[in-house]
Amino acid sequence: MTAITQLHPGASPNSPHNAKLENAAHEFEAALMKEFIAPLEHDSLFSESSDGADSGGGSESTLMSFGSEAMAKAISEHGGFGIATRILDHFHATEKGKEKAARS
Repeated sequence: MTAITQLHPGASPNSPHNAKLENAAHEFEAALMKEFIAPLEHDSLFSESSDGADSGGGSESTLMSFGSEAMAKAISEHGGFGIATRILDHFHATEKGKEKAARS
């Protein structure tokens, strides 16, 4: 039994209180947001060279990639585009429908 199901005895794998589901929804939204942020990695504003080329070799590119990923995850966890919320709402509604059908 996970800590979440201990706190919420009725919590199921599809419950909005499921930490794994919530994390996966935010990871998915963050992956989408990272694609929107990715062009900023190559913008000359963030590079010391005037042509926007990666003058620091692979390490600068890797660091920018990690930064973009962290920024996307943080934005997602604070609302983002609302994709994670919609995913969680969908699973919550599905769970309520199953509970209602089981009672009938």
